[in-house]
Amino acid sequence: MPVPPGVTIPATFIGSRPVCKLIKCLYGLRQAPREWFTKFSKVLLQYGFTQSKADSSLFVLHTSQTFTALLVYVDDIILTGSSDTAIVDVKSCLQSHFKLKDLGHLHYFLGIEIARSSEGIYIHQRKDTTFSY
Repeated sequence: MPVPPGVTIPATFIGSRPVCKLIKCLYGLRQAPREWFTKFSKVLLQYGFTQSKADSSLFVLHTSQTFTALLVYVDDIILTGSSDTAIVDVKSCLQSHFKLKDLGHLHYFLGIEIARSSEGIYIHQRKDTTFSY
C-alpha cells in the first residue's frame, strides 16, 4: 500500500518499507451498517429507551412527565417528543457518542412532505402522486 497523502515518513524509515497500522476499520465493510446500528441501539438502550418489538428502528422513552420517540432510517434520525428539554437531552447524549448534524424541523422524509403552521402539522405526499386515466 502506498503511504497516504499528507503522511510524512521519519528519516529512520527511509529506505525501509514502512507499515501503516489501521487503528479502526468500520466503513467499507458489508457489516458496517449493522455494527453502527448495534452501537447506536446500545447507546439508546443505556439512556433508557426501549426498542419497539413491532419495528426495530423505533425507540421510545416514556417517563412520568415526558414521551420521546426516535426513528432511524438508514442514516436519518427523526426525534420527537412532548418536551423540548427531553429532546435536547437526547441530542446531547447522541452527540457525545456520534457525529450528528441537526437539520432542524422535519421537512421531507421518504417522499413525504411535512409542513408546520400555527394550526398544526400537515403531511403531504404530492410529489410522489401520479395520476393514471
